[in-house]
Amino acid sequence: MVSAAEQMAANTSWAALGKATDLRNRILFTLGLLIVYRLGTFIPVPGIDGAALQEFVDQAGQGIAGIVSMFTGGALGRMGIFALGIMPYISASIIIQLLTAMVPKLEQLKKEGEQGRKKINQYTRFGTVILATFQAYGLAASLEAGDLATDPGWYFRAACVITLVGGTMFLMWLGEQITARGIGNGISLIIFVGIIAEVPAALAQFFASGRSGAISPAVIVGVMLMVVAVIAFVVFMERALRKIAIQYPRRQVGMKMTEAQNSHLPLKVNPAGVIPAIFASSLLLLPVTISTFSGSDAGPIMSTILAYFGPGQPLYLLFFASMIVFFAYFYTFNVSFKPDDVADNLKNQNGFVPGIKPGKKTAEYLEYVVNRLLVVGSGYLAAVCLLPEILRAQFAIPFYFGGTSVLIVVSVTMDTIQQVQSHLLAHQYEGLIQKSQLRGKGKARKRKGPARR
Repeated sequence: MVSAAEQMAANTSWAALGKATDLRNRILFTLGLLIVYRLGTFIPVPGIDGAALQEFVDQAGQGIAGIVSMFTGGALGRMGIFALGIMPYISASIIIQLLTAMVPKLEQLKKEGEQGRKKINQYTRFGTVILATFQAYGLAASLEAGDLATDPGWYFRAACVITLVGGTMFLMWLGEQITARGIGNGISLIIFVGIIAEVPAALAQFFASGRSGAISPAVIVGVMLMVVAVIAFVVFMERALRKIAIQYPRRQVGMKMTEAQNSHLPLKVNPAGVIPAIFASSLLLLPVTISTFSGSDAGPIMSTILAYFGPGQPLYLLFFASMIVFFAYFYTFNVSFKPDDVADNLKNQNGFVPGIKPGKKTAEYLEYVVNRLLVVGSGYLAAVCLLPEILRAQFAIPFYFGGTSVLIVVSVTMDTIQQVQSHLLAHQYEGLIQKSQLRGKGKARKRKGPARR
């Protein structure tokens, strides 16, 4: 039997959007802030030689600079005030989450409710400022080394650092406002818009290469089919679940005896989401990005690293896959899913897995199941992220079809649509409640009072 909620969700149509005033206002608010973000990517950092920067972007646009620029919505290629993007905040958030799982004091702080959450958010903001400052200074020094600054010196470095750090903090504020007053996760939507904004230009360059004969039509058709297949595969894997049966025995609540209940514990095939791919990409892109902006001044150590760990190289692919698998296991068992905590919660709620003793045995069983799931989940992440890298190295495709970007776009799209449907469903519930109340009032008015004698 289909539940009433599921039936209403299936009957929810997008035509109901016009009647849901609150949802419409949230969507317009989100679109407005995202437009502000896009406008900010075109505001340049002071002291940049525009002609030299354009020449550099034209030369490096097909390489690693094009990859990094795509994640910042083109702000890095234009050296806009949002050139660092939101990545320092994401990195700081991941670091704080990992520290929370490993440091007992932070773990205790997380359990203190709203006050503890505010304190952890404050630590995350401090970490964002520190990471953004280091990255901004490194970028300023690289710009000077690449002769892209009109007036090199400490004044340029200070102005560049202040501008870039301020841009990152403003993006962090925009993301928080979208999450609180808009629709969807603000940070994820900012990355999503940055990636989507660069796709049309990348596709135009891709098809232009086909018209010029640089790429054969068979490769173009094959790439387009592969894009569709990968997106479908990502959607399937992100929605895949392993359901563990849970039973709750009969128990007495107050003066009532509740019946035994059967439920399930849903475990995603990919519990860590896109975090392992982002972390691994950040580690691999850092040295290559610095060397790209520093031009020919890279030292022998950096040159050796680039020779073995450049995009498409065997060691690069091996290290990329290893980091994805490592972070998938590490992030899952330390942040997203802790078997001991889940087993304790089930035990406190009198729930148990059929055939498994509550407590330690349940935790061991959950750990065994999650380990097996992660073999598939981490392998899926590695395959999606490595396939575009191999394709670019073998066929010299000029635009960057990144596995990480596809994971982000698909995940954010699914999450945002789910939230919109939840708001529409809640609006339907409110409408039904109001109608029932009005009908009740109408019936009450039609009732005749007792006849007077």
